[in-house]
Amino acid sequence: MDAELISSQAKLPKASYAVRTVRTITALVLREMGSKYGRTPGGYAWAILEPVGMIVLLSIGFSIIVRSPPLGSSFLLFFATGYLPYGFYGSSSENTSSAMRYSKPLLAYPAVTWLDAIIARWTLNFLTSATVFCIIITGIFALTEVRTNLDLTSIFLGMFMTACLGLGVGLMNCTLNGLFPVWRNIWGILTRPLFLASGVLYVYEDLPKSAQDILWWNPLLHMTGLVRKGFYSEYDARFVNYSFCWMVILVLIALGLVFLRANYQRVLEES
Repeated sequence: MDAELISSQAKLPKASYAVRTVRTITALVLREMGSKYGRTPGGYAWAILEPVGMIVLLSIGFSIIVRSPPLGSSFLLFFATGYLPYGFYGSSSENTSSAMRYSKPLLAYPAVTWLDAIIARWTLNFLTSATVFCIIITGIFALTEVRTNLDLTSIFLGMFMTACLGLGVGLMNCTLNGLFPVWRNIWGILTRPLFLASGVLYVYEDLPKSAQDILWWNPLLHMTGLVRKGFYSEYDARFVNYSFCWMVILVLIALGLVFLRANYQRVLEES
């Protein structure tokens, strides 16, 4: 059914290229929704339960050690505003890097391009992660009765930037994983400290100056700070540098697209 829907796009000579591309991407998104969530026990529930479980464990563990979180009075909200951006980046990066392998059978159809596969997987991940974010945050506000003046612009911008950073990293890894299969293992080792380096458990200002000078170069730390700024009106997050973050994002996306366009055939063969 999915193959018929996608292949039929090639039979629409009167439709513009943009319209056909949107239809193809939509078909890929619907296909992945059914295969990734519709056939899995629990479906979308696991997308919510996994981050909830992590946030609850962090909250319980740290509430035993310290009396209050670095910001506000709710451990749940503090760790949610750190872990959810981190998870947004991680899922975006992972889904983008595996898009070619996942959609390989459909890339045999002329109507489907490697870029369609990338955009479709990233789009579905963005929509899913954004929905999960809203559900969890709403649940925390309902359960804890936390009252705060939300800065929706900072929250949306911070989360969008984490998704775009994941897209850039995922594009690079998609190429490197295809050209050098061992890269997947190397990348897994290199990024293990990322959880501790991205501000999930602390705020940047509480770190020693020597640690600040090193971790400042992690763009994900800036994005976590920006999201928290949106939830805590008393938190300035002056270290956040928008220019630096967008420069890293745009460079990674541009390089990833260039490298993947030049090597996508080899990447498909190795997938």
